[in-house]
Amino acid sequence: MGERSKPDVLIVGAGHNGLVAACYLARAGLKVQVLERNPYIGGAAVSRKLYGDFTYSNCSYVCSLLRPEIMRTLELPRFGLQIIPYDGGCTMMRDGGHLALYDNHDALRREIARHSKRDAEAYDRYARDVIRQCKFIKPLLMREPPDPTSFKPRDIRELLYLGGHFQRLGEARMYDTLRFWTMSAADFLDEYFESEIVKAHMAGSAIIGTALGPRSPGTAYVLLHHYMGDIDDTVGAWGFARGGMGAVTRSLAASLQASGGTIRTSAGVERILVRNGRSVGVALADGEEISARLVLSNMDVKRTFLNTVDSKELPEDFLRQVRNFKIRGSSGKLNIALDGLPSFPAIPVGSPSTRGDMHVTDTIEMMERAYDDWKEGAWSRAPYIDMLIPSQIDPTMAPDGKHYMSVFVQYCPYQLASGPWDAAKRKAFGDTVIDTIAQHSPDFKSLILHAEVRTPFDIENEVGLTEGNIFQGELTFDQLLFNRPIPGYAQYRTPLRGLYLCGSSTHPGGGVMGAPGANAARAVLRDLRLTGT
Repeated sequence: MGERSKPDVLIVGAGHNGLVAACYLARAGLKVQVLERNPYIGGAAVSRKLYGDFTYSNCSYVCSLLRPEIMRTLELPRFGLQIIPYDGGCTMMRDGGHLALYDNHDALRREIARHSKRDAEAYDRYARDVIRQCKFIKPLLMREPPDPTSFKPRDIRELLYLGGHFQRLGEARMYDTLRFWTMSAADFLDEYFESEIVKAHMAGSAIIGTALGPRSPGTAYVLLHHYMGDIDDTVGAWGFARGGMGAVTRSLAASLQASGGTIRTSAGVERILVRNGRSVGVALADGEEISARLVLSNMDVKRTFLNTVDSKELPEDFLRQVRNFKIRGSSGKLNIALDGLPSFPAIPVGSPSTRGDMHVTDTIEMMERAYDDWKEGAWSRAPYIDMLIPSQIDPTMAPDGKHYMSVFVQYCPYQLASGPWDAAKRKAFGDTVIDTIAQHSPDFKSLILHAEVRTPFDIENEVGLTEGNIFQGELTFDQLLFNRPIPGYAQYRTPLRGLYLCGSSTHPGGGVMGAPGANAARAVLRDLRLTGT
């Protein structure tokens, strides 16, 4: 690539955060090129046809956390993004009962009252307290976290903002917030509910994508992280992207290209090139070198610095902290093509609760036992399952009369105690999940046309997420705000000048949110203004 066509910015990885950062930088007038190792874009937010005319959201599967301000600024609806809200959800019980979740508040309270009148009364208090925590953290999502050890004016202003924001909660709520961020989901839910099925349904959000059990300290915050979704400014709302999760990244790519940015696929980055303590470009797997003023890595912090940057270019204490950053694989995924709509006898026919997420774990104790299996290096014998059939709402995902089911699974280890993953073990894991669903759907197995089974090992190899961790690092209190990913390097900058992180290893963390990419782009633009380059 000649000097005349040299990009200002190279972005490594065409996942959603990399594309968000690219869009913001291109709109600011910079010449941006995104490099993606796969022949398709999207990273973990991708739609693929892997069986006939079925479209799979084969990794990320639901739209909740995508920031509305990003959608508006980048005009994603104009570029084809349409979000279809859930109608409900449910947890099926082993005794044939169920708990349904409805968008209608009164209907939801009546449903909870079927299991516990006390819990129906407590639900309003629970929802109020969770929303209060959401409202506290949401203004921080799109802000660069302060460095508490810095005396730079901007860091001091941000610390004062954070302190004032916290103080406005009032004394009682300040104590509640500190407790909440360090509590287990089980302890938090015990303060509101008595019914096991109610607590189990609510606890599911606390373990998705997390190498922790519901009784582990810190899982109450993970629950909150999943509640921070926004669809039309509705706190906690979840929905389907029409056409699968690849619709999110396709709309981002279209927005980027409309601003003059470019994307190269099948362009895997082997090394980030460094000269005199500054990144100067990248070397591709085929040996091609591309120079640029700045490089943004959408890879996680471990993959960026342990696999792609020469260790001699980095401080040893920084490398030690990168090695200690917790990224543990705990989630599997099945994508299933169905010959028709399976029946679930526990759920009344026509209930909207089947058009949202359906679960089969009806006690917190079951979740904890599933976690115990993972700790022993095995997939859960009775796994927690978050399954959806988006083709009920979005007919573009399956042929007429057929259906697509997405199944997210906790827990599945990256490394098995019995040895490496192979085809037989992958099939056995998939069979465990399918058998678990079949316990609640007598015709389910007979409808299966095709099943794609993906372990954390498979997710790492395809998407590039270390250990298949969907958040690019666990969302525990020691890895949040100015500790994410590394204390002293939580502002998207790195020890190397001109190299930035823009992925979910940075604040505010994982999920298809886009905030890390937007925040990193603003950090780049601020630095360019300050240096006058």
